[in-house]
Amino acid sequence: MLNVFTLEAGKLKGGLLQEELHDPTPLNGSKPVWVDLESPTEEEKAWIHARFGLELPADIVDEDLEESARFYEEDNGELHIRSDFLIDADKGHDEQGSRSVRVAFILRDNVLFSVHDEDLPVFRLLRLRARRIPALIEDAKDVLLKLYDADAEYSADALEGIYDSLEKVSRRVLKQDVNDVVAGEALTAIAREEDLNGRIRRNVMDTRRALSFLMRSRMLNAEQFEEARQILRDIDSLDSHTAFLFDKINFLMDATVGFININQNKIIKIFSVASVALLPPTLIASLYGMNFKFMPELDWELGYPFALALMLFSVITPFWYFKRKGWL
Repeated sequence: MLNVFTLEAGKLKGGLLQEELHDPTPLNGSKPVWVDLESPTEEEKAWIHARFGLELPADIVDEDLEESARFYEEDNGELHIRSDFLIDADKGHDEQGSRSVRVAFILRDNVLFSVHDEDLPVFRLLRLRARRIPALIEDAKDVLLKLYDADAEYSADALEGIYDSLEKVSRRVLKQDVNDVVAGEALTAIAREEDLNGRIRRNVMDTRRALSFLMRSRMLNAEQFEEARQILRDIDSLDSHTAFLFDKINFLMDATVGFININQNKIIKIFSVASVALLPPTLIASLYGMNFKFMPELDWELGYPFALALMLFSVITPFWYFKRKGWL
């Protein structure tokens, strides 16, 4: 899919007009500020090459984490940035789960080209804001900065969602009786939120690197430079919040595992007490099971009930003693 965004004239100067292209004809007469390619076909790449002279390599959204491969400037002035954007599965009920999606940006001749494999919530958010807010976008660099700003805001919302989820888990775990089923569900939820929190931390770190590269490139004007600094300050506050959530996650994880250990210890205690309590009657039964010729109780009419009563007494006495000591 290929979407072309142009700056609107007239009353909504600075707004974005979106047009989904199915043939290259509208490209010839347009002056876009942002060209967004979602899973572009070879035909669509050929349209971009014919109109803008830009060659899009097949591995443009590869997973290379080297900074030299993710942030660089060509001799002709092209700026190349590869950034990760978050998809929170809990917000969109996505069956694939929370994940990061790589986006390749190319800034050339005041046109921003973005290439990614799937639609992103941050991109949808910017498109919505650009339609509603006049003068939000003035050039291609504004588009890139607004995307990073929306990404930081999206990450903050995801962190709030994690906190709400952990509060629900906390109310379930920190009650008096926690069985293994509840503990297992809590561990699953905690692990899921820990994974999302880690992705958010990685995502904001990647955004910080991209913004720092933009600021070093000296392509931003004074207003855009200050906006980038403000986004970095927001990201710093997100870092401290992710650290707080990691501490809360570790606490809940330890508490849940502790409750599981307590439940297991209770079971082991029952077996231990039962085995100790059954030792005396086993000894008595073994004693009267010996086949010696001369045993006084063999000819005693009350020998059998006496042995049963003795075994019952030997079982009750340890249980009574353990109960009195508070071990049961």
